[in-house]
Amino acid sequence: MIHPIFCCEGNLDEMQLRHLSFSASRKGFSCRTGSLSLAIGGEDNGAAAGEDLVYGYNVRNFCLGPGDDEHSFVHNSLLGVQSHEPSGKDLADNKLMVSSQLSNEDRDLSKAQSAKRKKKVVKRWREEWADTYKWAYVDVKDGTPRIFCSVCREYGRKHRRNPYGNEGSRNMQMSALEEHNNSLLHKEALRLQQASKEKLIVDKPIFVKALMSKTAGSIVEAALRRDPHEAEFIQSVQEVVHSLERVISKNSNSVNTMERLLEPERTVIFRVPWIDDRGETHVNRGYRVHFNQALGPCRGGLRFHPLMNLSIAKFLSFEQTFKNALSPYRLGGSSGGSDFDPKGKSDNEIMRFCQSFMNELYRYLGPDKDLPSEEMGVGTREMGYLYGQYRRLTGHSQGSFTGPRVNWPGSSLRTEATGYGLVFFAQLMLADMNKELKGLRCAVSGSGKISMHVLEKLIAYGALPITVSDSKGYLVDEDGFDFMKISFLRDIKAQNRSLRDYSKTYARSKYYDESKPWNETCDVAFPCASHNEIDQSDAINLVNSGCRILVEGSNMPCTPEAVDVLRKANVLVAPSMATGVGGVVAGELELKECNLNWSPEDFESKLQEAMKQTYQRALKSAADFGYQKESPESLVHGAAISAFLTIASSMADQGCV
Repeated sequence: MIHPIFCCEGNLDEMQLRHLSFSASRKGFSCRTGSLSLAIGGEDNGAAAGEDLVYGYNVRNFCLGPGDDEHSFVHNSLLGVQSHEPSGKDLADNKLMVSSQLSNEDRDLSKAQSAKRKKKVVKRWREEWADTYKWAYVDVKDGTPRIFCSVCREYGRKHRRNPYGNEGSRNMQMSALEEHNNSLLHKEALRLQQASKEKLIVDKPIFVKALMSKTAGSIVEAALRRDPHEAEFIQSVQEVVHSLERVISKNSNSVNTMERLLEPERTVIFRVPWIDDRGETHVNRGYRVHFNQALGPCRGGLRFHPLMNLSIAKFLSFEQTFKNALSPYRLGGSSGGSDFDPKGKSDNEIMRFCQSFMNELYRYLGPDKDLPSEEMGVGTREMGYLYGQYRRLTGHSQGSFTGPRVNWPGSSLRTEATGYGLVFFAQLMLADMNKELKGLRCAVSGSGKISMHVLEKLIAYGALPITVSDSKGYLVDEDGFDFMKISFLRDIKAQNRSLRDYSKTYARSKYYDESKPWNETCDVAFPCASHNEIDQSDAINLVNSGCRILVEGSNMPCTPEAVDVLRKANVLVAPSMATGVGGVVAGELELKECNLNWSPEDFESKLQEAMKQTYQRALKSAADFGYQKESPESLVHGAAISAFLTIASSMADQGCV
């Protein structure tokens, strides 16, 4: 079988290319022209040193240009090899023949056809292969359109099996995608891309609040000098110090206490190697931060998320320390996790990762040391694997982890506690305003465990929850969610489907891509997705949409700029360190009274009582330091003050440790 070949290396002109042909068979390729020939070994031949694999054939002395993915046939050399050295007379005859047969007009026409051919290649790639080449994009390099890898931003033969660009069947293109994803170059690019995410935090500007007290400002400045690259941690420190300004101004000893409190007692960073289902080895980074144990053993969550880093681990642990201090129990604060992404992983891969993670972490865990609980990316499955490996390594089952369990002893309402606690706290705030949740429009972000249970309790109180969200957008249902719709949402999430599928069933709903739910008309907002999910523009949208109460479900959901907007608009904010006490209470009830079988009514009664105590403590501390009950930040300041005074008292009693 004879086919025309596109281009060869050498001093060949257009006329010679017309006479160039090659034959292909299972045993190999052969290419011939007047004074030039090319031989390519068949697939039966082994690949010697320096050979490349193209279309499954071994290519000897096969020379490919460094970036020639497109059909640049005239001025770009793709391949060529000479079987013998041509004589000077042959070359002179060839040049004379070409120059005599091609006029200047023919040369111009050839160039125009080449440029037109390039445009057709790019257009065809965009139209036919855009859905296949999710990992590639078209850009111009040195005036020539190229197909680039979207990860490592490079182009060239090493990114595809097909050196001729877009020719071949769809299966050929998919094999090129698979080869690319498995290439060492692509994996190295992914590793560097992931490592650079922490570097991005360094360049991220840190918003520094203007504090009234120079003493308070000095505390923040010291934290900035020590950890200038930890943006999330510095942000949480600023918020707490801002709430403690009046405490610091009245008691100079609070400065030394705060300086000690801002340095974690213990920070553990370790590697987590694990093997995927294909037998390939991966390495992630694990974190565990014991921030303060003055009140007792640590409790805190584990988060598995690709953006997890030391700054986030410290910020979560710092927030958890204050949250635990507000609870009825004497507990220290901790947090941790890994930059491992459980999405798209099989059960066996997650099990192997969790076991490797626990192989290092178990040394720092125990009923009198630290016990982890679930957080983002860590649910029933992950907690089961972690606890199983912990029990295997320690040889005992004392201090079972806090989290939802199927066959483990404990309360059956552990998963509902945090979400229900948010709604109980909102009801307490409204009761002081002689209002209730019934009939109020509520905007909820997130679609995880906390968000779903917030929806449940809002419906039980007669409210009208209208939104949920995920990482790609948000869903709004103008008729409001009910228990049947919540069950449907859970099925969608369990099947890893998009919330967009909900709108296919319910006509009055709509899904908005790349948007947040904060421009929907609402009376109460429940941000339950992630930290800093509400920025300045979102806060302005909330105010304009009629929101008057914001109940924080996630840790630090508002940026400093958003906090200023909400404060100036007199939006009443319930801080996460107070509203999240419900999860702490349920976890301790589960550990300390695991032999009791709580009924849902008894459990909710204890949870409501704990939330009421926390609410009253925050209001009392705010009033003691001159913050009016009607102030939009009274609960924020009061919660921080109450927690800090509890921790500071224990630290003073224990001395400088």
